[in-house]
Amino acid sequence: MTSTRVLTGITTTGTPHLGNYVGAIRPAIAASQDESVQSYYFLADLHALIKASDPKRVQQSRLEIAATWLALGLDTDNAIFYRQSDIHETTELAWMLSCVCAKGLMNRAHAYKAAVAENEEGGSPDPDRGITMGLFSYPVLMAADILMFNANRVPVGRDQVQHIEMARDMAGRFNHLYKGNYFTLPEAVVDERVQTLNGLDGRKMSKSYDNTIPLFSSEKKLLKLIRKIKTNSLEPGKPKDPETCTLFQIYSAFASESEEQAMRTRYAEGIGWGDAKNAVFEHLNAQLEGPRGEYERLMQDPDHIESVLQKGAERARAEANTLLERLRPAVGLGRFV
Repeated sequence: MTSTRVLTGITTTGTPHLGNYVGAIRPAIAASQDESVQSYYFLADLHALIKASDPKRVQQSRLEIAATWLALGLDTDNAIFYRQSDIHETTELAWMLSCVCAKGLMNRAHAYKAAVAENEEGGSPDPDRGITMGLFSYPVLMAADILMFNANRVPVGRDQVQHIEMARDMAGRFNHLYKGNYFTLPEAVVDERVQTLNGLDGRKMSKSYDNTIPLFSSEKKLLKLIRKIKTNSLEPGKPKDPETCTLFQIYSAFASESEEQAMRTRYAEGIGWGDAKNAVFEHLNAQLEGPRGEYERLMQDPDHIESVLQKGAERARAEANTLLERLRPAVGLGRFV
C-alpha cells in the first residue's frame, strides 16, 4: 500500500471553466499519474444539493464534470474516481461524526457565519433565516469524505483550510472517545503556486460573477468570449503592461516559457488589442481542440462515463466497507454474533 493518500472533491454545481482547469483540474490530473500516491477524486454531488435546487442542472453538471476530467486525461487506473452519492457508507460515517462533533465547532464555520451575518445586515429578526441543516452541517459531511479513506493530504484553497481543521478535530475526538487509532489526521495542502485566473471583467473568474469562459466552449463561442475580455484604451503601437492584463494572464497559463516571452515582446512593441485577442484565441483553441473533441464524444456516451464511475465506486466501497466494519462495533453497532 502506498504511504500517501490524496483526496479531492469536485462540487457539481456548474460547467467547468478555464479558471477551474488552471487552478484545480490540471494539477490534480498530473497528480493522478503519480504511482507513488493513491489519489481519490470524487464528484461531490451531495454537497451540490446545498445550493442547487434544480435537479436537471445537478444531473447535467455531474455529467459535464465527469466528462471533463476524463477528456483531460485523468488516470482512472491509478486514481479512484467516483460519485460521492454512490458511497452510501459516507453518510453513515457522517452521522457517527455528527454525534461526536460539538455544535459550537459548526457555529464557527465560515459559510454559516457569513449566512448569519448577511441576515443580520439585512435586518432579519431571525439570524438563521433561510439557512438549512445542509449548509450548517456540511463540514461534517466533508470530514466524512476525507476520513472515510484516511487521506493524508487534501489539496484546498486557503478558504477551505478551516474544514480540514474541523475534520482533524472530529477525527481526534472520535479516536479519543472510542479509544483507538481509527482515523488519520489529514493535512491541508495549499499550493501557493496554483494560478487564479481573472475573468471577462478583470475580477477573479467565477460563476458567481458570471464572467467565466467555459473550458470546452465551441470555437465560435470561445472567440466571442475572448473578444469580450476587458482591456484598457491604449492604441496599437503603444507599449502595454502584461502584468496587469487579463488577456496576457490567460495566455501565459497555457503557454511555454518561450511562448510567454515572445508575447511579452509583442506587448512591449505595442500589439493592438484585437491582434492580442486573436492570438490568445488561436493559442487556447489549438490546445483545447483535442480534449474538446474527446469531451464532446464522452457527452454523447454517458454509458461509458457511468461504467467508469461504477468501477471507481466499487473500489471506493470496498475500502469504505472495511472501515465501517471496524467502526460499527467500536461505537456499539456491531453484530451480536
